[in-house]
Amino acid sequence: MRVLIADDDVVVRHAVRTYLTRWEYEVVECRDGHEAWNVLQTPDAPPLAILDWNMPGRDGVTLCTDLRKVEALSGMYVILLTSNHDKRDVIAGLESGADDYITKPVDWDELQARLRIGTRIVKLQKTLASRVAELEEAIANVRTLSGLLPICAYCKRVRDDHDYWKQIEHYLSDHSDAMFSHGICPECLEEQLPRTG
Repeated sequence: MRVLIADDDVVVRHAVRTYLTRWEYEVVECRDGHEAWNVLQTPDAPPLAILDWNMPGRDGVTLCTDLRKVEALSGMYVILLTSNHDKRDVIAGLESGADDYITKPVDWDELQARLRIGTRIVKLQKTLASRVAELEEAIANVRTLSGLLPICAYCKRVRDDHDYWKQIEHYLSDHSDAMFSHGICPECLEEQLPRTG
């Protein structure tokens, strides 16, 4: 799992990077809010971010507010790093769009636990998005088989959207996952048998 770290304090950044690497996260490191924002604009932006509350350019709260306005980033899990212990500050940080916060000095066990929660939520969101896409595709397939279907009263061929007449099994195969095998029903078999006597 890729994690973006944005902190202007080189010592904190190094320590966070060291622990995250040890915990087998892939780290994308940024020195300030502007650099972090540029990384967040890329198509493969990390799904997890640890943002320092106070840093030059864009601070963590401003970054949270901005990224929540971008649909592609709305599912990102954000942890704010802060020296602020006042509850009003924490509430303001969470209301800006942060999912979680951790106070400095960093308790590494606590950070690891919060990252596990973030990782689990990101994976659940990806699974949910995948299921929604599958459902939308299934609904689209069902819709192609709904509505008025022109069929010949004699040969039972179906007219497609391009005005071609196809055998019904070919039409259904093109518009669904249905597969066909051929056989003879009892009535047709009776008609095909030679009549004796």
